[in-house]
Amino acid sequence: MDKNLINTIRLSENDNIVVARSELQIGMIVDKSQVTTTEHISPGHKIATELIPKGSFIRKYNQVIGTASSNIQPGNHVHTHNCKMAHFERDYFFSDALKPSTVLPDSKLASFMGIVREDGRVATRNYIGVLTSVNCSASVARRIATQFNDQYLSEYPNVDGVVALTHDYGCGGCAGIGLNYIQRTISGYARHPNFHSVLILGLGCEANQIGAMMDSEKMNPSNKLHAFTIQESGGSEASVDRGMAYIRELLPDANRSIRECRPASDIILALECGGSDGYSGISANPALGIAADLLVENGGTACLGETPEVFGAEHLLTSRAVSEDVGIKLLDRIKWWKEYTRNNGAEMNNNPAPGNKAGGITTILEKSLGSVAKGGTTNLVDVYNYAEPITKKGFVFMDTPGYDPASITGMVAGGANITCFTTGRGSVYGGKPVPSLKLATNTPMFKRMKSDMDINCGCIIDGDATVESVGKVIFEKILACASGEQSKSEVFGVGEDEFVPWTVGAIL
Repeated sequence: MDKNLINTIRLSENDNIVVARSELQIGMIVDKSQVTTTEHISPGHKIATELIPKGSFIRKYNQVIGTASSNIQPGNHVHTHNCKMAHFERDYFFSDALKPSTVLPDSKLASFMGIVREDGRVATRNYIGVLTSVNCSASVARRIATQFNDQYLSEYPNVDGVVALTHDYGCGGCAGIGLNYIQRTISGYARHPNFHSVLILGLGCEANQIGAMMDSEKMNPSNKLHAFTIQESGGSEASVDRGMAYIRELLPDANRSIRECRPASDIILALECGGSDGYSGISANPALGIAADLLVENGGTACLGETPEVFGAEHLLTSRAVSEDVGIKLLDRIKWWKEYTRNNGAEMNNNPAPGNKAGGITTILEKSLGSVAKGGTTNLVDVYNYAEPITKKGFVFMDTPGYDPASITGMVAGGANITCFTTGRGSVYGGKPVPSLKLATNTPMFKRMKSDMDINCGCIIDGDATVESVGKVIFEKILACASGEQSKSEVFGVGEDEFVPWTVGAIL
């Protein structure tokens, strides 16, 4: 059939809905069943292809995405007005979908141009960082970093920048799990290979004391890790001078960093989606899943996060877990999130945002089923708590919130050295010190926001490419960006304010 005559997408023969490929008017024939639309349908939204009685399951991806809250006639728009969250028991079938692990021989591994640090870790960028233990030192940290502008750094062409990463936490009752998370995040960034060297700046009287944090995280001051407080340095102006002096000493050595050929196994890829729409689980997410599989095949690591956005699809991950213990680690995090949201007067199904719904996503089940597609098809080898160091090769999961900057911050703290971010509505996220490639789910948005989008996956929806072919394009783009090619967000210069450690616990 001529692709121009196919106005909907059917994802499984067992589905009772199809997805609009473009805007549909009343009376248009859709799908092979010759169903006629009964109302206007926006791009990415769902149309019933058969009678769905009230209380019956609604299926997409050959999975349940909700139940009908009223009788849904063939040709009806299926969305929040007639589809509600489905609650049902799942069998997690631990490890029943395991695949033989295949990693290419060293002679056939893909490669990129990376920066090798003294301890063997491999970087994709070369920054000097100014980190803060508490919000109270944020302004001084920024003042230090801004002194090293593009003109100043023109003498150091191998240095990507001096960046201040600040946050709004670190005191006011910072304790327990919240203190653990902020300390683990800061130490993860301080150790990150994309930083040649780091300065940690505190105020002096905060709950998150620098000395205690360094002891807890086993960090030792060195010629590449300096730490001091504003109070013991004599105030803001003196601290700026002191910080600038350290960085001036560090820049010549940082500039000696050079790129060399490295295997793709040195890449740890953070998988993220944000501003999702009805096409996310059809185009960009599964294409990114192909790229993740290719990276794993080349010995690298792909990390999926956003625990609230795998809720309802966790059975697809537990079936791929290398052991029941790994599967249970994931389910334990899901259980924690259920209690966490309940204690805060919320529920897991509140996750889809207004923009998600406007783009055609109805329930968290539908969103999650599309979200997990980013993780490809290989075995799940481990599950990590927020900001824990990622040590396993292969496909892994990290417990992060669904809030994009906080999620990516955790994975970068864990060691991710490049990010792929899929978006349907049009996220403008950028990250430092780790580059972020943004993948558009649909062509209209890609064209509208071309200065923000790195790859158009909408060609899959248009019928001009396959998921597999776009996945290969993404993988090649990952290698190019890891080698130094700038992402669109880097060209625009964003990425400092997106450092957002996950704030958990009471702020007193």
